[in-house]
Amino acid sequence: MQQRESLRCLIASGGTAGHVLPSLAVAEALRERGVSVTFAGSPDRVEARLVPEAGHELDTFRVQGFPRRPSVALARALLLAAKAPLECRSILERRRPHVVLGGGGFVAGPMVVAAATERIPAALTEADAHLGLANRLALPFARRVLLAYPLPGRRENGKYRVVGRPIPRRSRTMEKDEARRLFELPEDGPVLLVYGALAGARSINELAVEAFGDAGPPVLHLSGERDYESVCARVSREDYKLLPYTDHFGAALSAADLAVSRSGGTVWELAAAGKPGILIPYPHATGDHQAKNAEHFERAGGAIVVRESELDTVPALVRTLLEDPARLERMGESMRRAARPNAADEIAEELIGLATSRR
Repeated sequence: MQQRESLRCLIASGGTAGHVLPSLAVAEALRERGVSVTFAGSPDRVEARLVPEAGHELDTFRVQGFPRRPSVALARALLLAAKAPLECRSILERRRPHVVLGGGGFVAGPMVVAAATERIPAALTEADAHLGLANRLALPFARRVLLAYPLPGRRENGKYRVVGRPIPRRSRTMEKDEARRLFELPEDGPVLLVYGALAGARSINELAVEAFGDAGPPVLHLSGERDYESVCARVSREDYKLLPYTDHFGAALSAADLAVSRSGGTVWELAAAGKPGILIPYPHATGDHQAKNAEHFERAGGAIVVRESELDTVPALVRTLLEDPARLERMGESMRRAARPNAADEIAEELIGLATSRR
């Protein structure tokens, strides 16, 4: 333990909560093992709030995603990308980590590249069933690539390993009765959970309030901040609990019997909670990765995939599933079997292995 207590890890992660929250789970696993952790990211994205709130120091530099078409924005992004490794090297020289983790988002790539130039071992995580552009660019500079899903052409070997997606602290489950009291939901009967991304998913918000705003099963609906006011005005019953966001996402999962959601990184949290899902992939996701994510859990038997063009089938499907507890139980068990609840611990051990092999 004395050797581990002297280890330092820097995690570069940002852009969305879907990148930052799992990285924070890895940081927690590292801290439990005596490793000192700091973060790097953008000064004006979600990591600038979430990382300090979790008690970690954050060094910032500017970088942004590449627009897919030639434009002034693309030229600016390329200029920032060219400068970013130099800023990252400055952060590395100041923090002197023994290992670096690229935890997702466009901040990860430049830091992994900079780590390679400083001879610091680095790893990448990929939370989706599709390697993002930033990770593809950084692959040659990473010693390990830790995948949430098996990917075609990326066989598990010394470099690639499938570990699942780390589960954030906020997503840890509790007893159903306690969770329902927290959200003031009925103690008995089935409850439907509806959520999109942190910002919300407009089509799913519209679907839920149109189908169940006046009548139906008890609903816990996390709408996101953007659509909250417009959706709130259309809910007319006490057992439809509408919130823009909750810091107790694990409790929300625990309170529910079925979820209707997008299929970004939170599908792993749904699986770890053993909750069946109707998954509606975001149709414009890069590489259609949300569809690939959803299909992984559908093949496992724990979810049903509904495309955006078939949203009108969801209300009837919800009613059918909620009226069949035995089927919900089988789907929930399938989700548990597909889950990888120890992903954060496995990633932490990989990072410690990289760091100690260098010393």
